[in-house]
Amino acid sequence: MIVFDKLFETMREKGVTTYWLREKCGIDSKTVRRLKANDNIETKTLNKLCAALDCKIEDIIEYIPE
Repeated sequence: MIVFDKLFETMREKGVTTYWLREKCGIDSKTVRRLKANDNIETKTLNKLCAALDCKIEDIIEYIPE
């Protein structure tokens, strides 16, 4: 299972809110809800997140075997 717990940890460390993601990075509220629910998202969204947070993919996403 893919989880986005690390995304929210990275956001906390960088002082970034979900509001900032929506307003400054163009990530809509539906996508934020999907991230919180560990739902499917597009790779272009992952790219936006890494660029906005200036981080690597492993800083926002993690695979946990079921």
